Amino acid sequence: MKKKNSKQLTQAEEEIMQVLWQKEQAFVKDILADLPDPKPAYNTVSTIVRILEDKGFVDHRSYGRTHQYFPKIKKEDYAKKQVKKLLGNYFQGSPSSMLSFFLKEKELSVNELDEILNDIKKEK
Repeated sequence: MKKKNSKQLTQAEEEIMQVLWQKEQAFVKDILADLPDPKPAYNTVSTIVRILEDKGFVDHRSYGRTHQYFPKIKKEDYAKKQVKKLLGNYFQGSPSSMLSFFLKEKELSVNELDEILNDIKKEK
């Protein structure tokens, strides 16, 4: 029985998901080719992809003995879930507290903040 994709990805799983989100579908050898050096072993990538499938993040199409994998969850959906978790766990659910944090840590420039404010104005 497959589990729902309510779990968080490990760093290794997220690296593989980033490749699958970008490629939209890939064989293990294609995923391996897009991973940064030092590259993990083929069997390691294959095992992680099967774990992602068990977690409900990935599915596959069979071509004989080989499988082509594709994401079952959109990158944007996973990102939303992770941002909500980050907001809840570290910023009491407050986006303004999070923005303030990034400003204080110099992770967000005044120009970037202006862009965000302009985007907000456009949405209204």
